[in-house]
Order: sequence, then C-alpha cells, then structure tokens
Amino acid sequence: MLVSDYNYDLPEERIAKFPPKERGSTRLLVLDRSTGRIVDSYYRDLADYLDPGDVLVLNDTRVMQSRLFATLPDGRKRELVVLEKHGDEPQRVMYRGKLHKGDKLFVSAELLLVKEILGNGIAEIECKIPLAELAEKCGTVPLPPYLHRDATSNDKKRYQTVWAKNMGSAAAPTASLNMTNELLEKLQDKGVIIKYLTLHVGLGTFLPIRSDRIEEHKMHSEWFHIPEDTLAAIRDARRVVALGTTVARTLEYFAKTGKTQGEDDIFIYPGFEFKIVDALLTNFHAPKSTVLMLASAFAGWDNLKNAYQHAISNDYNFLSYGDSMFIC
Repeated sequence: MLVSDYNYDLPEERIAKFPPKERGSTRLLVLDRSTGRIVDSYYRDLADYLDPGDVLVLNDTRVMQSRLFATLPDGRKRELVVLEKHGDEPQRVMYRGKLHKGDKLFVSAELLLVKEILGNGIAEIECKIPLAELAEKCGTVPLPPYLHRDATSNDKKRYQTVWAKNMGSAAAPTASLNMTNELLEKLQDKGVIIKYLTLHVGLGTFLPIRSDRIEEHKMHSEWFHIPEDTLAAIRDARRVVALGTTVARTLEYFAKTGKTQGEDDIFIYPGFEFKIVDALLTNFHAPKSTVLMLASAFAGWDNLKNAYQHAISNDYNFLSYGDSMFIC
C-alpha cells in the first residue's frame, strides 16, 4: 500500500490560517460511511446526529506552551519544540536549523546542552530545570508549521480545548477545538454521555511519513490513560463516538492490547478493523498524513475522497482551525 495513494489537491486558500471569530461557529460535513451520502450542516447542530445512550469520548490533554526560541553563543537563533516526557525519559526537543552534539543554547537565562542528535530533527537536551517548566515560563503556542505565522495572544486560548486539564501535549487534539461548553450541555440534555481519556499528542503529529510504503512507517509512541468510568460507559454504550483521531487511536489501542495506561504507538490505516469506535468526529486532514489514513480506514478511501472533494468545492476550511466532519 503506497503513501502516494492517499493524496489529494488542497488549495492554499482552503487552509484556515486563524481560528473562527466564535468558537463552534464552523461547518460540519456529515458522511454516512455505509452509503457515501453527504450532508452539509453546522458544528452547533451536532446534537441532531447523536442519540440518547451514545457515549462521546473527549481527550482532556492540555497543550504545553512548547515552542521556544533559543540562541547559540554566536547569536544564531534556533527554534525548538519541547516534546512530551514521562517518567525517567530524557528531555527531547524538535528543532529547526542545524544543531550538533555538545552545542549550548540559551533560553532567557537558562542553559540547554545538546546531549545527542537523534535524527529526524530531534535532539536530547540537558537542562537544570524541566523543559516543560521552562516552556510554560518562556514558550509560546506550538502552532502547526503550515500556518506560516507566529502565535498571537488569541492562539493561547484558541489552540486549547475548553476542557483542557492534564498538561503534556506538544500539539492540540484539533478536532476538539470547535467544541463549546454550550454544545456539550446540549448533548448531555439530549442524553448523550460525555466521558474523557488522556492522550498526550507527541512526535507522530509533527513527523511526515518518510517511507513510500505505508506498512513501513513507524509511529512514535504517545502516553495515554483511560479512566475506569470511561471504560464502563463504553461497555454500556449505544454507540461510541470518538472526538478526534487521538481518541480513536487510544480506544482502539485498548481494544488491541487491553492496556488502560502507558505508551500508545498504534498506526491505523486502511484495512484496520475497528473494535470500539462506531462514529468519528474529526477535522479535514492534510494529504498523505497518518491522520488522513486513519480517517480513510474508518470511512473508506473512496467515501472520504469524495467528501473531501465536496468540501473543497463548497469552500469548507481545512486543517487545525478549520471545519469538521462527522463520519457515522
């Protein structure tokens, strides 16, 4: 199976460069994966497509202010993104520009020493204080590079879900950025059960697929935890609805391994058999990305490709700050 098979033309003007003025005012494309039928709707009307007894699972991770601007001793600048750390793991960053083992970097008054270059733009860093602490003090929002702009004060609020709780992600679970407290209340009033899990979004979000064949791609692991009350609700659910690919990956990793906490490295692509997720609320994803392949595995590539072509023709906005689709 070739990565190039999962490609499409994404016009630059269809990429949402900024969040909508009002959270939740975005559009919603509803795709019936059994028939391929497409309905144009609005995110605020999501309750029309969910029923009492459905369990909607959300990711409660909180995004670190993980983008740091560092300076080498000769004054050259380097951009760093602090990556998630768990337990005794070394501290790692993704970097732009050249770095070498032994380089010294300064962020404010803090010294960072490059201990190892790990490849794929990743370095192991030594610092007297935790990098996550430094990032919260001196960092900015780690906006996706395709936005081609620096973060604003508005991004600090809007590149975070309204229920963000557990600090640890290097990027937002972006399918959740359109969800509002008002809509959650509306869903609960209808009888939809809201539950949470944690998956700290990490390396896999940033790294492209470098192999030609999908099966050769190695997903990086990301830390997750599924509470017992979420598992209990899933067992009794009329239908399990995953809000985003991060939730879908976590639930299906549990189905595969029985693990409720640890490191999740599951790579879902066409041919995968879903065991838990019955419906998926997600964004429009970039060409040839791992998240596009997950959506393809769930919807069927022909269905998804038709839906994306419809969305482009009808001026939907794509990627992190864009519109959403509900695949059911």
